[in-house]
Amino acid sequence: MSSMFPMFVKLEGRPVLVVGAGKVAEGKIEGLLDTGAQIRVVALKATAAVRERARRSKIDFEERAFTPSDLDGAFLAIVATPSRSLNEAVYREAQRRGVLCNVVDVPELCDFFYPAVVRRGDLQIAVSTSGQSPSLAQRVRQDLEQQFGPGFAEWVAELGATRREVLKSDLDPATKRELLQSLASRQAFEAKLAELVLAEEGDAA
Repeated sequence: MSSMFPMFVKLEGRPVLVVGAGKVAEGKIEGLLDTGAQIRVVALKATAAVRERARRSKIDFEERAFTPSDLDGAFLAIVATPSRSLNEAVYREAQRRGVLCNVVDVPELCDFFYPAVVRRGDLQIAVSTSGQSPSLAQRVRQDLEQQFGPGFAEWVAELGATRREVLKSDLDPATKRELLQSLASRQAFEAKLAELVLAEEGDAA
């Protein structure tokens, strides 16, 4: 297998098709809600949570069998049904149309994989084993969550605000670059990490 290309994708306003609406698909749908994607779900039956999302107009849900035309205009397709033959059919049709597709838990039928993600505000750390061992990816994620506590969200926001101020300043480009690099240097990172650990220990005391 060739090496995977890691990237973060903007889905806001883009049509995403989900085929299936059981518990597994429900989790994938939940992960899409905050992206701003236009989520359309097609399935013969759905969990109560999926139906509730549809009732609240968070997603479009059609309770029927999949048809190839469902992929018309789709940017991504996520497939999670109990039928291997249906999953394969959707994947092959997506391939024919040039639509990136992920058949959940079937690596050979995936154009992309869901990483295990640590989210701290705008800081996101994604871990993937290219579908080889999702359990290992989750284990690494848990370790990273311990290292990068919730306080990192605030720090990243502060760095962003400072960066914007520096870029708007009258400093010469070289000075701006040096200043921005110093704000996120190893020394600054380790100092902030120590500060956050002390704060967490204080809260726990």
